[in-house]
Amino acid sequence: MKKISKTPKGFTLIELLVVIVIISIVGAIAYPQTMKHISKAKQTSCQTQIEIFSATLDNYYLDNSHYPSTEQGLEALRTKPETEPLTPDWNGPYIKKNIPLDPWGKPYIYNSPGLQNPTSFDIISYGADGAEGGEGIDKDIVNWKSLKDA
Repeated sequence: MKKISKTPKGFTLIELLVVIVIISIVGAIAYPQTMKHISKAKQTSCQTQIEIFSATLDNYYLDNSHYPSTEQGLEALRTKPETEPLTPDWNGPYIKKNIPLDPWGKPYIYNSPGLQNPTSFDIISYGADGAEGGEGIDKDIVNWKSLKDA
């Protein structure tokens, strides 16, 4: 004959609540660190894309003896500009895919001649907040060294 156990099987409500509280505490500690790493990765990705644009614009310059105008923008790396300054020696496309947005989903700002680089161009991403200036994740990412970065 089988003996029937009188001890209940499973977890008590208190045990389940303790586990939920522990998981919540671990999540609350880990989440900000994870977001910090994701933000840093976006900034690094943005800086890398700006460096790629810079190298590609230098190739454009070698072929055409000038950089695309502000009006022509980065799109001049994909399609031959139809506006002044004209580019009879255009040898593109210099970028095969569409001009990407920055990691926060906003277009890069391109100015030529640049305010910071008057003989070439400025490329700017306004960071996570999309507004000029900022610190931390909102810091502007640019193709020149600022006095703060030096």
